[in-house]
Amino acid sequence: MTNAQSSTVMAAGGALDGVRIIDLSRVLSGPYSTQILADHGADVIKVEPPTGDETRAWGPPFVGDAAAYYQGLNRNKRGIWLDLSSLAGRQSLLQLLEDADVLVENFKTGTMERWGLGFDVLSKRFPRLIYCRVSGFGADGPLGGMPGYDAAIQAMSGIMSVNGDANGDPTRVGVPIVDMVTGMNAAIGMLMALQERERSGRGQVVDVALFDCALSMLHPHTASYFAAGKTPMRTGNAHPNITPYDIFPTASDPIFLAVGNDRQFKKLCAQLNAPDMVSDPRYTTNSARSANRQALKKELSRLCKHHEGQELANRLIRAGVPCSSVLSIPQALQHPHTIHRQMIIERDGYAGVASPVKLSRTPASYRMPPPAFGQHQLEFDFPAAFSA
Repeated sequence: MTNAQSSTVMAAGGALDGVRIIDLSRVLSGPYSTQILADHGADVIKVEPPTGDETRAWGPPFVGDAAAYYQGLNRNKRGIWLDLSSLAGRQSLLQLLEDADVLVENFKTGTMERWGLGFDVLSKRFPRLIYCRVSGFGADGPLGGMPGYDAAIQAMSGIMSVNGDANGDPTRVGVPIVDMVTGMNAAIGMLMALQERERSGRGQVVDVALFDCALSMLHPHTASYFAAGKTPMRTGNAHPNITPYDIFPTASDPIFLAVGNDRQFKKLCAQLNAPDMVSDPRYTTNSARSANRQALKKELSRLCKHHEGQELANRLIRAGVPCSSVLSIPQALQHPHTIHRQMIIERDGYAGVASPVKLSRTPASYRMPPPAFGQHQLEFDFPAAFSA
């Protein structure tokens, strides 16, 4: 760990110091949302069922007794367990809520109400409590209460229909993008509700559904559909509106060119020693380039094949042309700029990706590794059944 990383680890006074969050959620979206807030100082108490968060078993690989999947979503949290199906467990939760700001849950719709812990009940006892509910589809409507998992909602929302090769099958995005964006939106929603509470003094429900979040990610396809009425199609690595915006072969590794305007295209042609392309009427504007994208891709592929990929990518980006060679995950994590941006945190056997939110006075801090099951149980004055 570098000195800069060490100072960040030990930093105090995060932006969310004093905010207490009771996190009943499991798996991905909920835990990711609370880890975002925990990194910036919130006191997050992770409350697991007696069987534990199921992602503890989602391995290999494992780090100690818990799967790496669990480790990546639960740092900076205190960990306890409660059986909320029991009266004693529910009483213990109410005890936790006495000084809590936010409750987060992603149970099957109706579960909290069945336990007498719905917002309508809790808000009477805790009028300042913010209740964040993460679900697949929301509580009502044609699919209200139905189970939602990332890949299924990628398929249902249209994401999968525009991902993959033009002549191939619809393809799942290689990361759980719906779950991750839902977690981000849940974190944003909680912060909005906390800000509004400063004015009103009242809590409210933050209702975040995977289905809604998936639909929100469909730009520019939805904008294009609303404007033109045409069904968006798969374009592989190519952008539907911008050209050249695609992967190109080189003498070694392929590179991705993301040329967003005419100025960048001119710089690309200069670096490839192809000045005639700049004045070619087929390529003078983005609209012209898009209309002639196949001819342009053929010509650029021919030119790029005369260059070594990494060298060309480095030269182009320094000339102002957005691009990169295609890196593996280990290569991305070891990239010099990853290190410079302090995006890797390593401490006491824990390793993970750091918070991408950089605050100048109150930076993120990394105070605790993900908790072992029930690790902090004895810090709370629970009934005997939940004290050991």
